[in-house]
Amino acid sequence: MASTVEHQVTAPFAGVVVTIAHERDEHVDVGSALVVLEAMKMEHEVLADTDGVIRGVAVAVGDAVQEGQLLLTIASSPKGEAGAGSGPSAVRQGEKTPDGERADLRAVRERHEIGLDAARPEAVAQRRERGRRTARENLADLLDADTFVEYGPLLFAAQEARRPREELIARTPADGLVGGVGRLEGRQCVAMSYDYTVLAGTQGMRNHAKKDRLFELAERRRLPVVLFAEGGGGRPGDVDMPIVAGLDCRAFELFAQLSGLVPLVGVASGYCFAGNAALLGCCDVVIATEDSSIGMGGPAMIEGGGLGVYAPGDVGPIEVQWANGVVDLRAADDAEAVVLAKRYLSYFAGATPGAERPSVPDQELLRELIPEQRKRIYDVRRVVATLFDEGSVLELRRGFGAGMLTALARVDGRPLGVLANDPTHLGGAIDADGADKAARFLQLCDAFELPVLFLCDTPGFMVGPAAEQTATVRHFARLFLGGANLSVPTGTIVLRKGYGLGAQAMAGGGFKAPLFTVAWPTSEFGGMGLEGAVRLGMRRELDAIEDPDERERLFEQMVAAAYERGRGVNMAAYGEIDDVIDPADSRRWIATLFDEHSGVWWRRSGKKRPNIDAW
Repeated sequence: MASTVEHQVTAPFAGVVVTIAHERDEHVDVGSALVVLEAMKMEHEVLADTDGVIRGVAVAVGDAVQEGQLLLTIASSPKGEAGAGSGPSAVRQGEKTPDGERADLRAVRERHEIGLDAARPEAVAQRRERGRRTARENLADLLDADTFVEYGPLLFAAQEARRPREELIARTPADGLVGGVGRLEGRQCVAMSYDYTVLAGTQGMRNHAKKDRLFELAERRRLPVVLFAEGGGGRPGDVDMPIVAGLDCRAFELFAQLSGLVPLVGVASGYCFAGNAALLGCCDVVIATEDSSIGMGGPAMIEGGGLGVYAPGDVGPIEVQWANGVVDLRAADDAEAVVLAKRYLSYFAGATPGAERPSVPDQELLRELIPEQRKRIYDVRRVVATLFDEGSVLELRRGFGAGMLTALARVDGRPLGVLANDPTHLGGAIDADGADKAARFLQLCDAFELPVLFLCDTPGFMVGPAAEQTATVRHFARLFLGGANLSVPTGTIVLRKGYGLGAQAMAGGGFKAPLFTVAWPTSEFGGMGLEGAVRLGMRRELDAIEDPDERERLFEQMVAAAYERGRGVNMAAYGEIDDVIDPADSRRWIATLFDEHSGVWWRRSGKKRPNIDAW
């Protein structure tokens, strides 16, 4: 018989013996754990490097050993001789499951899977019944494939005092808010969505903390934020925290501080009330679906305040919020809302990449879009669509302030903001809503380094007792204050009427404020409406004529003379504007607004302005 060989197993490092896995005369296989040593709060298994039988154990549990100290001996046959010992190869890295996967890894993977749509068929079915997508489906559609890094997926509602922990893990995954960082058209952004299948998308203790974390990340990395805001506001059922009212949460402060620093996009679909609506209202742009209802208080809060009983869909339906200016972009459903969110953010990513020049409509068409008859209305949206790159115009807040068009557009792939008067509404006169709409849009463009082009066709500000009941003095002043304090390049093209204070407002305060003020051949100018100017300025002469027919003929002659004097070519001849141009040459002027800073907001160290006004 072959003689046995005795191997000494020594300590690979200093530590404390916490386990001795085998007794004397017990057989062990190569790779078996022999002793467990603890060092620096970590346990390490010392493994057998040979088959054999334990012949002697030199230590006991609790002993402190030094590196190289004898632990035990193993007797083996010569063929098993490989030199017993320990070291990196002697440390077991983890137990395996029958299929070869580590048990700890499988446990983590299974825990994550609990919150995925595949593990929640009932919740998914509820969304399908309502024609809706899940929170994860919206984020997957928004972000580039395989780029989403999720924060806090293992959170659950802070309600262990009321419900079993395992139930909370299964029923409240991610604490009702799926959020993280991903890429959108190749650029990083923060994306988050309340999950209406989890406690009606309410704001809980832990998802508030998750929002705070992501908002701070957006601030540190200068990342745009897209928020899907469906949900019912604060959650009173979270009882695992010693609070009275919870009014010290930081989510609203941190989110509002991002205004003017990074682009903020809010999407409302379904019901969006209370705290969810407060976050939505802080966004630069609000996209809402046809089935949305948005309100600062939901039905329960309204009823609790003694204000009546209402169905959720009656609180703030899309028709109301579209007409009153809360909603900037209207979408048919979740899928279109995602398309609009992507498109909107594309204007804040700098120039369109790629070597190919964008398609440009036939610029000669501009020569015919404004009628020769000076009182004939026309479609200003056709002018805008023709003037800029093909398909590049995205109009914002169309349902509100009908007399003022605000849009994002591109010239040779470079983004800018566009304001235009609409002569089909009050003849292009600027009313209070139009002034508010324009003033806020100017803040948006200024905050993110977008040049601004004014397309002017206005008889002035709206006047009269009815207008003054809307506080026009203050509302109109917002347009002057915003325009005069812009730091981005601006330009003005007068399409037709350029009268009075309204025309000056469409040029940042005056015709010398923009980098250029030019006009089309159809342009006409005056310090106020020319008929009114003649009646006021020539009242004495007109009153001296007794014959009413003669008086009217003189009045018409004076008005005609005033129109002739106010033609664009005369304004240019006296240096009050820079030129009268062929409409087909307009893009050459617009191109002068761009420089190396245009649209590149993320290079700034901080904000240009404190925030973008919610209104």
